[in-house]
Amino acid sequence: MRTVGGSRGHRDDTAEEGSFDIKCRKLDSDGNSKNNKFKDIVLSHNISYFIMQSAGQTVVSERRGSVVTVAINRPEVRNAVNQETASRLLDELQAFDSAPDLNVAVLHGIGGNFCAGYDLKMLANQKAPLKLEQDVTKGPGPMGPSRLQLSKPLIAAVSGFAVAGGLELALLADLRVVEESAVMGVFCRRFGVPLIDGGTVQLPHLIGLSRALDLIMTGRPIGAQEALAFGLANRVVPDGQALQAAVQLAEQISSFPQQCLRTDRSSAVFSCYDAQSFTQAMQYEFDHGVKVIQAEAIPGAIQFSSGVGRGGKFP
Repeated sequence: MRTVGGSRGHRDDTAEEGSFDIKCRKLDSDGNSKNNKFKDIVLSHNISYFIMQSAGQTVVSERRGSVVTVAINRPEVRNAVNQETASRLLDELQAFDSAPDLNVAVLHGIGGNFCAGYDLKMLANQKAPLKLEQDVTKGPGPMGPSRLQLSKPLIAAVSGFAVAGGLELALLADLRVVEESAVMGVFCRRFGVPLIDGGTVQLPHLIGLSRALDLIMTGRPIGAQEALAFGLANRVVPDGQALQAAVQLAEQISSFPQQCLRTDRSSAVFSCYDAQSFTQAMQYEFDHGVKVIQAEAIPGAIQFSSGVGRGGKFP
């Protein structure tokens, strides 16, 4: 991991978009088999128990085998992030990236919203100037982990609002699983708060400059289906199922040979952000990919020859 760069939070009454009622929904699913339904019921029960046990902690994590879920837990302010929460988010994702037994992380918000951005009420009431690391290669961003370049996949499970800095946290993820009623947008536009957690960098790369400028300059809300059409959302799921679907996607990704997966992921990111030319990107891909052949490609070829995984069917 490169940085481009149990605490407890207090309760506030409002976030960027005002107050709201906390609603914790128990998840369900219409699985294709009895086994899938049973698995979904167990997952729903675990999530409900997890929420009850996390009261008071601003960020909570839970391991599920080789997958870890990281949750923002300030539902009374739509999971708006303060300095303490930002620090905890950074710690959790750094711990994930360095843990040898974890392959994929899922970032989500507790209580029906992903994240409403930075806690502007706290910022307005802050007596001392907000301390921000000026050098993006040396420290965290205002939202915490926004300057990280993780070596492993991160999936965002988006429900409710993912706006302003919350949108920037969603952009940190490799993939975004978005609920049908979710709302995304640069809502900080109306308050004169700039995007300084990667929004103006990540968004144009992800959806193109024209669409990015539309969202950045107008601050308008964007729903799940438009986000899917833009490429901002990778999956759209029924309300209440983003976390469940994201965990299942994470488990699928985690089941693949990891050295090869991380190498290809790294090459794609390098090509998009760091490569100075097509030739440099191709050379990077080859130099890193060839190292995987002996470790995973040859065993994979043997597996294929035995008939396992043919026809696009996963083992």
